[in-house]
Amino acid sequence: MHVCYAGIMKKPKKLPRDRNQLAYEIVRLSTEEPEESTQMETPPEEPTPERSPISEYLATIGRKGGLKGGKVRSERLTAEQKSEIGKKAAQARWNKKK
Repeated sequence: MHVCYAGIMKKPKKLPRDRNQLAYEIVRLSTEEPEESTQMETPPEEPTPERSPISEYLATIGRKGGLKGGKVRSERLTAEQKSEIGKKAAQARWNKKK
């Protein structure tokens, strides 16, 4: 038996798999209680804790190195070295077991 959701009932986003939660959700929907915060909804995000000055400084240094790292490395490599790296990467992709 299929239920028609043509304005009679609100279609739930996704029913929980746990039997107790499913029973609660069915009763809540059938009695048309106002929506409460259930486990189906996403919990509110917690505020991020403040970082220490040392952590901020190290993150800044790491970000600088990450931004220029690949470009500088490609400039320093010869065409032969780049080709060898590419061949090795292609071999690794083709030799993967699925």
